[in-house]
Amino acid sequence: MELLYGPIRNYAWGSRSAIATLQGRPVPSPEPEAELWLGAHPGAPAGVDRDGTRVSLVELLSAEPGHWLGQRVVDRFGTRLPYLLKVLAADAPLSLQAHPDPEQARAGHAADAGRPAAQRNYVDPHHKPELLVALTSMEALCGFRDPAVSAEVLAAFGVPSLEPVVTALRKGVEGLPDAVRQLLTLPNAERAGLVAAVTSAAVDGPDAHLARTLAASYPGDPGVLVALLLNLVRIAPGEAIWMPAGNLHAYLRGTGVEIMAASDNVLRGGLTPKRVDVDELLRVLRFEVLHDPVVRAVPVAPGVVCWPVPVDDFALHQVRVGSDRAEVALPLVGPRVVLCGAGALTVDDGAGAVTLGPGQAAVSPAAAGALRIAGTGDAYVASCGLR
Repeated sequence: MELLYGPIRNYAWGSRSAIATLQGRPVPSPEPEAELWLGAHPGAPAGVDRDGTRVSLVELLSAEPGHWLGQRVVDRFGTRLPYLLKVLAADAPLSLQAHPDPEQARAGHAADAGRPAAQRNYVDPHHKPELLVALTSMEALCGFRDPAVSAEVLAAFGVPSLEPVVTALRKGVEGLPDAVRQLLTLPNAERAGLVAAVTSAAVDGPDAHLARTLAASYPGDPGVLVALLLNLVRIAPGEAIWMPAGNLHAYLRGTGVEIMAASDNVLRGGLTPKRVDVDELLRVLRFEVLHDPVVRAVPVAPGVVCWPVPVDDFALHQVRVGSDRAEVALPLVGPRVVLCGAGALTVDDGAGAVTLGPGQAAVSPAAAGALRIAGTGDAYVASCGLR
């Protein structure tokens, strides 16, 4: 095992306390801290110390792919770490977004090759499914709810210019694409007035509160209205949300451990000053009702749970050790990244042991042995999902 040092991304929606508190640093932090990245993503790779020098995981994988990744991972994913582990801390809503499936990502990346950078939707040929496990209570928007419910919600605001959208939603799932397109293609001159009409309407309840909250961060953004077509999800610590390809989603607030396929392919659907390619977003979205977005933990061994997902890019396990269970052994395929969530842990892969406190991480190559985690506390262990 080697200690792993991950960079923190300072996005405006981040928290000035969550990641700093986790790592035992002074609060508030000088800047908003949105994400702690623990992987080999080229945009912000984590690193290990070698002879007094910080060496990135990208360099290590490139130099010794067989040692770090193992032949099975190389055969399946090439010479790259196929997942990225994060701590995500949101104090403000993120943009509405969706991600392509593998075929869409490959085709889109090839089609974008000759376009100016500002017009590209696909910066790599990989998909980007995501799993988020709550560390605190969290709120998110995830997947479309029953269009009949959304129609009644929008109708209750009593805004005449929303009537065509309400009519589309009353057709059921088949009307969802038209409803989303109408909202995202509103003329710029009409957007602010329509959002203001909705947020100033004499309507109470969660949907009205959501619209006002989002409009406070993104005034005049049609994503405020698109958000009212989605499930508002509240999850408790230990519960998770699964975001497969084509799922329109946004995190609203809270802190969690997120694991995803290592990709930057994002199609935005509002709540952002960035480019929204409506046609491509509509092509990628899955217009279906997501009845239950929440994923519950499944026990796999004493002291070990996981959140099953239908991809092999990654798997995430949580290990708990303490007075009733002094040590847990965890055999996993490929490179492993271990994040200490709480307590004091010793993690050993047979090639060396490290001690971790909250918010600290370590990495183990595929060539090392099974992980043995001891101490008191809990750890989140990222690995490839190959069986």
